[in-house]
Amino acid sequence: MSERLLSIRNLTKAFPVKGGLFSGQAGSVHAVDGVDFNIDRGETLGLVGESGCGKSTTGRCVLRLIEPTSGEIDFEGRNVRSLGAKDLRALRRDIQIIFQDPYASLNPRMSVGAIVGEALIIHKLTKTRRQFEDRVVNLLEIVGLRADDMGRYPNQFSGGQRQRVGIARALAVEPKLIICDEPVSALDVSIQAQIINLLEDLQQKFGLAYLFIAHDLSVVEHISRRVAVMYLGRIVETAPARALYVSPLHPYTEALLSAVPIPDPKVKRRRIALQGEMPSPIHPPTGCHFHTRCPIAQFPLCSSRTPALKQSSDGHWVACHFR
Repeated sequence: MSERLLSIRNLTKAFPVKGGLFSGQAGSVHAVDGVDFNIDRGETLGLVGESGCGKSTTGRCVLRLIEPTSGEIDFEGRNVRSLGAKDLRALRRDIQIIFQDPYASLNPRMSVGAIVGEALIIHKLTKTRRQFEDRVVNLLEIVGLRADDMGRYPNQFSGGQRQRVGIARALAVEPKLIICDEPVSALDVSIQAQIINLLEDLQQKFGLAYLFIAHDLSVVEHISRRVAVMYLGRIVETAPARALYVSPLHPYTEALLSAVPIPDPKVKRRRIALQGEMPSPIHPPTGCHFHTRCPIAQFPLCSSRTPALKQSSDGHWVACHFR
């Protein structure tokens, strides 16, 4: 039996938009709109969707790097939203994050040893200088870097190597869950595969759980046990990875999968081209958020009623009136 690690219920985040003559609140950006999902100990949940759909905001709300507007975040029985500053710092030993941009997420004025070891100092995990250096060297070697890289600076590394530094930093406090916020999107394709393989190896070695955020379904195909597809702040489909790729149910998921390149030239896939652009999260469509671009939408049902996530088969949930 899997053990529940993280549970998210009806998570919402709205950012105020200022405007008008006196710069008052002119509206709200509904970045996350009633999101539900679970992550079990040691598993990977892939969270996928177009840029701007609220994936990264969801991940940062879990850590409370961004304060949620409403909803429940439960980690190992602890209500994350109710934690004070001291308890929140302790929680961040168990939940870490790997950021998207390896060029912007590392302090250029700090050596790699200082970057990786900063959390060891904050959480008082080593007692002597020798213990500190030994731990930092061990972390660097775990992610495929060398001991003498300790004294070097981020500008002396390639993008893939910098992301390895970011992974070592996340591992330093021995977390249970790592939020991977598009960790390979800024890297070359060949380097992407190396980083994903590294994350899989670390998961097996340390029993880590991942919330793996990406905008490309092909990136999360092999690393994820389950995949949740997000559109304009809402989860529209959740399924075991294999089931989602073989038999997607939501029209948006079908469109995303149709855009994934297939390396075999003999295999042809029908391309589904969505009409128009993603609507503004300031004024999202009524009813189903996807109805303005959906090829099977029917009116007025889809424009007036919000479809609930309903179970289609074992572990496969979809938010669509016709699936």
